[in-house]
Amino acid sequence: MRVSKKNHSLLVALFFLTLLSNRSFAQDTSSSDGLLVEARKAAFDNKDYPQAKAYLYKALHLSPDYADVKIFLGRIHAWSKEYDSARYYFNSVLKTKPDYEDASVALADLEFWDDHDAQSLQVVEDGLKYHPASTDLLLRKAKVLKSMKRFAEAQVAVDKVIQADKNNTEARALANVIKEFSNMNKIGINYDYVYFDGQPFDPWHLAAFDYTRTTKFGAVTGRINYANRFAESGVQYEVDAYPRISNTFYAYVNAGYSNNVGVFANWRGGFSLYANIPKGFEGELGVRYLKFSSDPTWIYTAYVGKYYKSWLFGFRTYLTPSVFTNVSSTSYTATARYYYGSADDMIGLSLGYGLSPDDRSNSIQLDGTAKLLSYKAGLSFKKKIARTNVLTSDFSWVNQEYLPQTTGNQYQISVGWLHRF
Repeated sequence: MRVSKKNHSLLVALFFLTLLSNRSFAQDTSSSDGLLVEARKAAFDNKDYPQAKAYLYKALHLSPDYADVKIFLGRIHAWSKEYDSARYYFNSVLKTKPDYEDASVALADLEFWDDHDAQSLQVVEDGLKYHPASTDLLLRKAKVLKSMKRFAEAQVAVDKVIQADKNNTEARALANVIKEFSNMNKIGINYDYVYFDGQPFDPWHLAAFDYTRTTKFGAVTGRINYANRFAESGVQYEVDAYPRISNTFYAYVNAGYSNNVGVFANWRGGFSLYANIPKGFEGELGVRYLKFSSDPTWIYTAYVGKYYKSWLFGFRTYLTPSVFTNVSSTSYTATARYYYGSADDMIGLSLGYGLSPDDRSNSIQLDGTAKLLSYKAGLSFKKKIARTNVLTSDFSWVNQEYLPQTTGNQYQISVGWLHRF
């Protein structure tokens, strides 16, 4: 069979492409660059740190001053909690190249993991002298300052990261934690108007005033709630606390009392454990307590959230066991928040089923043993003004079964103001 010149050229080209392709997949352990590539494959793909170290030691033998090899070798030692060895390689790079940003980032991480906050902060500050706009260094600075409980400075650092990169997921998650502690004091005022369409209730009016003080243990809030509903007025007193446990965990503790039962619950309480999980996740497990005029009700809650670029997506559920009602009751809420600026600049959407004990406006409707259906949707808006003020507004719709097989619509408008100082 004769092969045309055109087909012959095609076969030759395919032959050489095959050779090049096979060569590209072959290991290159004869150069320091190739050894660095193989070390990354061993560490990331196979989690084989001893093999990765072997490649890197060989690479250093070939190129003793190769900074990236030293940094990656230091990283592997740090991941293995061999901090002294890791520190040796990072400092070796910075001694000859004090402006090497990757080495500053790696050493700052190491000192932070080894609970040396002051040393980590110093490394970051030294690196920022050469790279003042580095989002990697500024993010480390915010983390360390948060750990040192210097929340106002941490807020400034993380805000700079978000201004430079608004889709930085890690910075978004960190900013939402820091904002609650960034000022020693804050006061807030909130007003809710609730209108009922198709239900035999006059509009409800609710107002709240709160004061928060940040302590070395966490934030503590005192709140006074006023409500006029069911043709009665009442006052409720509450205390919230957010004790810090570690850089990963913090808690929520709540207690409230009112002698105006029917307008408010006689007693309310709550506890949750929050976790800031890597890769932009956050989670919560908790319990809520409500006592009206009859036996108390215990409600269990779980939440998971995920930051993605400028978004926070969340899902929450509340479970009331049948021991407290005629049948077990479950509610669900899905939320999406878009942060268009700082942690206090947000537009949110929520969709849900069932009533929430954390909804101060509607939790009174949990007073009863019957399971009544409820569907809800809401929009929320927050805007930071002049650094220390935050304006909030919310609109929600609830289709509520207020009597068995009898439903009506409920519309709620909320406005609020928060001032930090």
